[in-house]
Amino acid sequence: MATLKLTELNKVFPSGERALFDVSLEAVDKEFLVIVGGENSGKSTLLRLIAGLDDVSRGKIFIDEKDVTEVPPKDRDIAMVFSSSTLYPALNVYDNMAFGLRMRKAPEALVHERVKVAANILGLNDALFRKPKALTAAAKQRAAIGRAIVREPKLYLLDEPLSGLDDKLKLDMLNVIVNIQARMQGTFVYATKNLAEAMTIGTRIVVMKNGFVQQVDTPANLYDYPANTYVAFFIGTPTINFIKKVKIEAGEGGYDAVFDGGKITLPQNIVERFEAISEYAGTGKYVTLGIRPEDAKVSESGILSGTVDSCEGGDEKYAECTISAELSLNVSTDKFLDKGKKVQIEVDASRLHIFDAKTCLTLLKRDAGYTVTGLPNADYVPLPFDEEQAIYENSKPKKAQKKKK
Repeated sequence: MATLKLTELNKVFPSGERALFDVSLEAVDKEFLVIVGGENSGKSTLLRLIAGLDDVSRGKIFIDEKDVTEVPPKDRDIAMVFSSSTLYPALNVYDNMAFGLRMRKAPEALVHERVKVAANILGLNDALFRKPKALTAAAKQRAAIGRAIVREPKLYLLDEPLSGLDDKLKLDMLNVIVNIQARMQGTFVYATKNLAEAMTIGTRIVVMKNGFVQQVDTPANLYDYPANTYVAFFIGTPTINFIKKVKIEAGEGGYDAVFDGGKITLPQNIVERFEAISEYAGTGKYVTLGIRPEDAKVSESGILSGTVDSCEGGDEKYAECTISAELSLNVSTDKFLDKGKKVQIEVDASRLHIFDAKTCLTLLKRDAGYTVTGLPNADYVPLPFDEEQAIYENSKPKKAQKKKK
């Protein structure tokens, strides 16, 4: 189908607002690449640049190694599905799906065959001759996806196509989209703010924040080997616990991570991965510890002492526990615990994450548990937090000075 390559892509709007900062990415042929991020992360802007709907301020876009940066949208051989229905209200589903092929003057026999196949895949056979206003929200999105796949383009772009649907319909549509990608053997780039969607369907995930790429990797690698605190926080439910203002101290048994409320002895596997440990041990230089709730649990033999603030969950239960005036941790528990109960907390220190307190970058190198894919961008390192924040703040439009009276 198609490869996609973006090199140092930037977007500055007429207002002066900068939405993308030197974005360089590659999607390989037949890949399902998911771009995930919160509001104003730049994911939708990125898709619009790829589609040619917005102009690039700086950088290049290559499809199948051809520079398409200045190529009109209609000549890029891309199909795009938006978050809201873009069906033509005057046309029925059949004619909406056939529209793109007819504009390209495809033979009517080919049009009919492709619409028929797409309708069968999407379960739209009974709705082909209905107008969009007679369709459910899910059926409208199915029809919009159908219009994209009948063209069999080189590249499929989907911008939050499931927003507005309830959870059950989202799950159904996700299955439809995954099956379509498998059948069409296409290259899909899918933007969403929904982490569950991203983790379910992505071959790889691009994590974005404020127009900057944070990390590009498989769901499992993002979870186990986050490049910085943002990725660690964004990937995973419940969200990771952070312990700030932690000092590394050398002791008789090795190294300890010391903080207000306790200390955790670093196991050998963490020490081996912490290559710059000598820069932190005994120097007063702070680190941030990351502990996922599933890696900490209430236990009689726990190393930390806490008081239960709340407890919730179903089959998997979690308790929010106060450790000190400055620290609370969300931890797993086998049973519901009453508020105010004193507990001990056991931490699986072999699963710790350690980040520099200033740059927010990980201080742990990858080990044998990291799955090497050989795919592009796996070694991408995001900017240190302070540098990224400075660039972002300096890129904001300057407010016009008030005229003096």
